[in-house]
Amino acid sequence: MKIVFLGTPDFAVASLDILVKNKFDIVGVITAPDKPAGRGMKLQQSAVKKYALEAGLKILQPSNLKDENFITELKSLNADLQVIVAFRMLPKVVWSMPEKGTFNLHGSLLPDYRGAAPINWAIMNGEKETGVSTFYLDDKIDTGEIIENTKTSISENETAGELHDRLMNLGAELVLKTIKKIQTGTVLTKSQDSILNGRSPKLAYKIFKDNSKIDWYKDASEVHNHIRGLSPHPTAHASIRYPNGKTLGLKIFKSEILKEDNIDITLQDLAPGEIKTDGKKNLVIGCGKGAVKIKTLQLAGKKKMDTVSFLSGTSLEGGYII
Repeated sequence: MKIVFLGTPDFAVASLDILVKNKFDIVGVITAPDKPAGRGMKLQQSAVKKYALEAGLKILQPSNLKDENFITELKSLNADLQVIVAFRMLPKVVWSMPEKGTFNLHGSLLPDYRGAAPINWAIMNGEKETGVSTFYLDDKIDTGEIIENTKTSISENETAGELHDRLMNLGAELVLKTIKKIQTGTVLTKSQDSILNGRSPKLAYKIFKDNSKIDWYKDASEVHNHIRGLSPHPTAHASIRYPNGKTLGLKIFKSEILKEDNIDITLQDLAPGEIKTDGKKNLVIGCGKGAVKIKTLQLAGKKKMDTVSFLSGTSLEGGYII
């Protein structure tokens, strides 16, 4: 069975790697064009392209997926199946081309968390369980017939980055399982509408700077979920404002819901955004209900550091978080 693989970031590399190691016939790899990045704005290759080059695979990098030359070249590969992992939306002329169809790996338990940021939103919404799903493409985004899924629990302090890495590997195993089912003709799909049974799905829309800002008036559990759901990227942010009016930007990467017996400072009720610290190793910020203990953070213009390092070189006297 001839396979065309479509993907761009690290998340996709694990799936491509498992297919290569299992001796599947990868007749082409489609990935994003090289883009300028960094201080020197040098052209950077995608993670998938770097892997494909090392593996000696044929690479296509179309800027326009409807371009006639690209379509002609894609047809010439005579693929039986196309596999998508973390790529952009495809036109029908592309996804309908192979005889055995085109399926996508998505980082959630569909139909919930359709969209661009399923891993982030599952954590931000306080989910205890998530997973990965494979589904056949159709005319809409993330709505096609589900082939398979794999579930996994989310721990209390797990970040989006940590969950991303686990789902990346679970997803690769699921891609392999899905292809073997397609090979043997044992696929039994399920419509997403039948699973929803009339309810609306939870969505995972793209995250922007406005919805990554921390709202300290929310409960500590919500603030904690917000922080870990955006860590390490795009990162939850806030600002420290001092009595003299000076304001410094702040990124927060790791936190814990405060449990007083875990710290050696005396606490009273904290207002939302109010700071409490022993000046040595504990930094606590009040929320609408409860408080969070900050573990890893980064002040504007400084390096990312743990709380102990941060407190050793930063004065918080009189400041509060906004």
